[in-house]
Amino acid sequence: MNPSANRQYSMPSTRSSLVNLPALSMSSTRRAEGIRSIVTKSAATDAPAEAGVETFEYEAQVDRLMDIIVNSLYSNREVFLRELISNASDALDKIRFVSVTEPGAMKGREELEIKISVDKDANTITIEDSGIGMTKDQLLSNLGTIARSGTRKFMEVMKESKGDNNLIGQFGVGFYSAFLVADKLRVQSCCHETSDQQWCWEADAGSHKYTIRQDTDKSLVRGTRVTLFLKEDAIELCDQVKLSQLVKQYSQFISFPIKLYSPKKEPIKVVDADATKRKQAAADKKALEKAEEAKTVEPVTKTDYVEKWEWRVENENKPIWTRSPKEVAEEDYNGFFKSTFSEFLDPLAHVHFNVEGTIEFSAILYVPGMAPFEQQNFNQRSKSIKLYVKRVFISDEFDEDLMPRYLSFVKGVVDSSDLPLNVSREILQESRIVRLIRKQLVRRSLEMFEALANKEGGEDYKTLWESFGRNLKIGVIEDTENRERLAKLLRYHSSKSEEGMTSLTDYVARMKSGQKGIFYMAGDNVEVARAAPFVEKLVQKGYEVLYLTEAIDEATITNMAKFGEHELVDVSKDGLILGDEAEAAEDAKKSEEYAKEFQAVVDFLKKSLGERVEKVTVSNRLTDSPCALVTSKFGWSANMERIMRTQAMGDNRSMEYMKGKKIMEINPEHDIVRGIKTLIEEKDFDRARDLSELLYETALLTSGFQLESPRDYAAKVFTLMKIALGYEGEEEGEEEGAQAEGEQPKSGSSSSSASVAQAVEAEVVSEGDPWGKRQ
Repeated sequence: MNPSANRQYSMPSTRSSLVNLPALSMSSTRRAEGIRSIVTKSAATDAPAEAGVETFEYEAQVDRLMDIIVNSLYSNREVFLRELISNASDALDKIRFVSVTEPGAMKGREELEIKISVDKDANTITIEDSGIGMTKDQLLSNLGTIARSGTRKFMEVMKESKGDNNLIGQFGVGFYSAFLVADKLRVQSCCHETSDQQWCWEADAGSHKYTIRQDTDKSLVRGTRVTLFLKEDAIELCDQVKLSQLVKQYSQFISFPIKLYSPKKEPIKVVDADATKRKQAAADKKALEKAEEAKTVEPVTKTDYVEKWEWRVENENKPIWTRSPKEVAEEDYNGFFKSTFSEFLDPLAHVHFNVEGTIEFSAILYVPGMAPFEQQNFNQRSKSIKLYVKRVFISDEFDEDLMPRYLSFVKGVVDSSDLPLNVSREILQESRIVRLIRKQLVRRSLEMFEALANKEGGEDYKTLWESFGRNLKIGVIEDTENRERLAKLLRYHSSKSEEGMTSLTDYVARMKSGQKGIFYMAGDNVEVARAAPFVEKLVQKGYEVLYLTEAIDEATITNMAKFGEHELVDVSKDGLILGDEAEAAEDAKKSEEYAKEFQAVVDFLKKSLGERVEKVTVSNRLTDSPCALVTSKFGWSANMERIMRTQAMGDNRSMEYMKGKKIMEINPEHDIVRGIKTLIEEKDFDRARDLSELLYETALLTSGFQLESPRDYAAKVFTLMKIALGYEGEEEGEEEGAQAEGEQPKSGSSSSSASVAQAVEAEVVSEGDPWGKRQ
């Protein structure tokens, strides 16, 4: 039986739909009474307008329920077509089932189909099916009673006979969604059991009554015809193009043909009178010049188009997810992906699966061949997952309920047999079924990524990573349950794979003996990270360092903390330990010796820099740089501090709290540090202090921090440039000469300032004696 069908114009079971409507407030006793006898035949207080017309009246509680259905249950009124087509599909399912035991049930109208037509003059839409039809009593029971479900009864009968009961049946308020767009509804129906009788049910929107009469128009052999008299604000729906769009959006996978009566332009050949006349005149003139008898020319034809009306099938696509994966070719999967999601590239990968057991659903998931252009807006609804209930499209706006945010790039369809058609966001959020579906979708998506990552060549996974790598990094942060699996999918540049990228698994396989941590360095790009002073000693000793080059990388690694048994270590932070215990002990011993030798330098730098640094220590990680500024272990790194400064809505208070304390590490083997040591020993504290300031500000730049005063730093650099060019001495000489001519020196200036400086030739300083102290 058709799983996409609704039931034949009937209402929901009480337990599944009515009790959950919040606006309906009545005691359980009165509710039960209203459900058992929801409609009562009027005492005929008003005389019928026509002979044979019977008027029926809703109970007050039902009026209120209808108001809820029309005004609250549906957020999009266009779903009326989906509901009525689903009802028609269910009716076709029923007659097909009955025909198995009663071959004559389909006599006179063998074709099972749904027809839709419009009348723009009368502003009506007509939906007709060749299904099982309804008798007068069934019209009363199924249409006049909200809370009675014809499909539910039918399923019970089928269950007793052990037949196929794959019908929707749990959704009964769908028929009344027609009142979202119609002022009046007319239902004409002819049952296969009483084909000589056709009945007509009519009701107005907002009315407390409806009528049933025997129809004089007996054009139906079997089935049901629903006519909607549209409201003034719904006239735009009385259009074949609009209806065709709605059918393709909501009901394209209904198994029965849906035919729309619409015009088609057909080319025909017609005589072009003007062209024929000109051709004849030219022929006559030519004959006259030759003194010949004029002849009739062949008529000139042109292509014209005539409008031809015909029934056109609108749902030719077939739901490939209902088939076995073994029966679907790769071309079919690719074609379905392109047509369903308006893509032009083949997907990188897909997974097709069916789940049976406590819940039943089918799904196909795809990894697109490229990232969408609007991917930058991460919070925008992607509409990547299309939710179906028994082949009836429900919505594509439930992405975050069916998939976590970081998997929003995965496209696919999910067809559930357990969800109700009137599903809403609130129902999804509370549904245990949806939670199970979501878990399965995430698991299958990760399996699909892992298969791509393990695929020989790795080009497809490289494309996936370039397009959607950031999503997976966000997944590591947000999805704690699958963090370990997602961590294995991460890819980074490193000191041993700068051109390509490496996984953490491959990094661990290449780790040196005794290495306990996975080292990483965050920077704006690979070049910046590679040039950072923090990685000098590590690379020299053969340790591999990961280069984190995207803003999200450091947050991802920080949330991971460990990969397997190995800690992730930021080389720009305090407390870096290299190698095994023996190597660490050797480095500690060496650092201790240097610390004693350079204690005076350490103390002097701390005193000169004051609160700008928490402490000054001798480094074990520097080889080429004179110093670096590392941060405390539990604060932000320089890279993270820079990123957080750029946040438009950043909190300055948290910034001050989270910024890491700066620790200055000096390289005892560098010439500049040794030169400062010499100045301190010679009591030249002014020059030592100036060099310390310049050293600190330069370390800010090389370590990734922002300068506290770029102008002051620039002035110092310009001064050094002038000294290198020999201009500084000349300027001082001019100033001293001006003072000798009569200007008084400023108070506090030294007596030597009155003398004119003499220009000297530049002296080449040997590399081993930078300050020229050894003769």
